[in-house]
Amino acid sequence: MPLYNNVLELVGNTPIVKINKLNPEGVEMYVKIESSNPAGSVKDRIAVGMVLDAETRGLLKPGATLIESTAGNTGIALAMVAAQRGYKFIAVLSESASLERIKILKFLGAKVLLTPKTMPATGRNKMAEDVAAQNGWFVCRQADNPANPRTHFNTTAVEIQRDFEGKQLDYFVSGYGTGGTISGTANALKQERPNLHVVICEPAKAPILSTGKWEHHGIPGWTPDFVPPNLDTKVFDQIVGVSDEEAHETCLALARSEGIMVGISAGATFASALKVAKNAPKGSCFLVMLPDSAERYMSTALFGNISAETDNVEGYHEWMQANYVPKEA
Repeated sequence: MPLYNNVLELVGNTPIVKINKLNPEGVEMYVKIESSNPAGSVKDRIAVGMVLDAETRGLLKPGATLIESTAGNTGIALAMVAAQRGYKFIAVLSESASLERIKILKFLGAKVLLTPKTMPATGRNKMAEDVAAQNGWFVCRQADNPANPRTHFNTTAVEIQRDFEGKQLDYFVSGYGTGGTISGTANALKQERPNLHVVICEPAKAPILSTGKWEHHGIPGWTPDFVPPNLDTKVFDQIVGVSDEEAHETCLALARSEGIMVGISAGATFASALKVAKNAPKGSCFLVMLPDSAERYMSTALFGNISAETDNVEGYHEWMQANYVPKEA
């Protein structure tokens, strides 16, 4: 194990893991576990990419303030990068964001501006732009910053090509928020694997790509109320919708069958992949992007049925009665 100069050097080179129980018979499925990044999500990649790009172009002065509208993960990643590079960071996010996200941001030294639950991403983006203009702050603009997909083109895809060298790969499955992951990664992969079938996932409640309709949904980080400029709508071959309930059920299935803890968007992505895999030709091989971990959702409905009480396990109460005598107050 090498010695690293700083935490940003840990970003990327996330593991690809084989699915052994949930895959349909005759179909190989692999997942890329992006929660292995130091700030816990795939967004670590673009946070490093966008900030270093801005530095290279002379857009950031020492001690500058960055601001970004975020569902949470990009904000956390930018807070990590800002802390390491000596910048201040302000995150604009919905009050519906998980408690974990808000507290992690503040733990990293970021300031948090909360917007009403009913305000869509376009409103949060406008707030970030307006506040930045008033104060002379730098807006990262992840939805249309070309450094976003370029980072995935140059890192995520390179890692996948390296790990699948000499191996068949037929399907690549990803959700989207800004479009950077699927656009940058899939475009690079298709240069080497032109027959690769790319599947993009969207919420059943917000099928903006397939129908143009959108409403608030329960898959954090996915599908804002507009088609982001960074989404290359020509790179994917299939759109699959998934419900909030399917996302939650698949998170539990991955945890309890494979031992892989994932967040809601990752559960949604894998649920979509399973829908395609069930009808895929025998011998097909899938790679599914898993953006983050379940631990970022403990205060949400994903953990709504998970008790923090003692479970009723045979022998427990008898042992307690026989062996534990409470001390008098």
